Amino acid sequence: MQKFILPAAVNIHPFNEPARDLRIQNKPLWLVQRDVLAPYISHEFELPPGAPLPRFTGEALVYRDNLYFDAEYLAAFLDAARRRPYASRAACAASDPAFREHALPLSTSYQREGDLYLLDLWYYPNGLTDQAEPLVIDLQAREVGYYHVPTYMASETGDLTFQVPLRSVIAIDSWVHIFIADVVFGLFTRGARFEARLARDPWFKLGVLARAMYEGKQVLESSGVVKIGRNCVIDPTAVIHGPTTIGDNVTIGAGSVIENCIIGDNVNISQGCQLMLSVVGDGAFLPFRAAMFMTTFMDNSMVAQNTCLQMCVIGRNTFIGAGSTFTDFNLIPTPLQALHGDGRTLSDANRPVLGGCVGHNCRLGSGMIVFPARTIESDVVLVASPERRVIMKDVRFEDSDHHRYNFADLHHRLYPRPGEVGYETW
Repeated sequence: MQKFILPAAVNIHPFNEPARDLRIQNKPLWLVQRDVLAPYISHEFELPPGAPLPRFTGEALVYRDNLYFDAEYLAAFLDAARRRPYASRAACAASDPAFREHALPLSTSYQREGDLYLLDLWYYPNGLTDQAEPLVIDLQAREVGYYHVPTYMASETGDLTFQVPLRSVIAIDSWVHIFIADVVFGLFTRGARFEARLARDPWFKLGVLARAMYEGKQVLESSGVVKIGRNCVIDPTAVIHGPTTIGDNVTIGAGSVIENCIIGDNVNISQGCQLMLSVVGDGAFLPFRAAMFMTTFMDNSMVAQNTCLQMCVIGRNTFIGAGSTFTDFNLIPTPLQALHGDGRTLSDANRPVLGGCVGHNCRLGSGMIVFPARTIESDVVLVASPERRVIMKDVRFEDSDHHRYNFADLHHRLYPRPGEVGYETW
């Protein structure tokens, strides 16, 4: 089968980078798509922006390069589409809880058709045709609570919950969708699949129990659910619970606690760090007592000691100073609003709690407090001072503190906006 890749038109703020190049599950999105499609595809064609889809013959898959989908969703879509004699376009029902609660808010990529939302994913069984019928794939959502809170934070039940799908698909139209793809549709989904397999497959369950008994560990600490790469140095006092994946050349210090995370290659996690439901990119450095909860931390970034990141997305090659706190909850119960990918439009994020987002190549001084859902654009430098220690508004490159100094040219801008000087060569 051949595939045709359509480019998305909008770069994602605050990264100033196409969604295809942003990391999902510690891989660039284009590589996630390629890995999922590898068993099905023989030829690949990437179209330039604005180019029409060429005429072709034979079986083909067409998709937009900002669409995240996992192997389970794609297998279900192709299985159903191949049973039809005509072309199909992926769709989600407006009533699907996982899509309605997490994928639809802040989105711009879906086309509404009655009670359906059409996705930019098509299957053509025998050449290009003018029409493709909607094909709804149930995401198989299940409600999962992630902690119990006072009623003023969740007035209906006292619980904060996610609608976790067993099949994941979402268009990356905002930085919030990276959080959803990594945590809700990624790590939570992986855990839900593991629990579902334990429930339905007694031989798998016995195998996990037997391995844990042989290794003398609890089930969630055994090698059946904690995958460790080559050449890793892990202190025996570290606590690691699965499902967790740890890459190659990773160092984990004494007293660290890691639960249901993805840790990339060449990562250094020092003493006393706390990581839960987070994705840590290749080459990241976490000094002692850094904490992450439901956070995406992209490659070659560093978060200094005593800093807490909750429900955040942090870009690559970024430094966050010691003692900084990213808050995630409005004290007055107003809806949290977040920016669309264009960096201009604010909409309800449909989340009672949500952290902030920092772009690529940023430098944040120590002791910063960042309000919920605020963004800091790529290439920004923020120096802690009496005038600016609390970040209450979105910060753009023009607001960067390094412009005030004579040595501003030492901090290079690597991620300009479309149309700005240097963008064409970036």
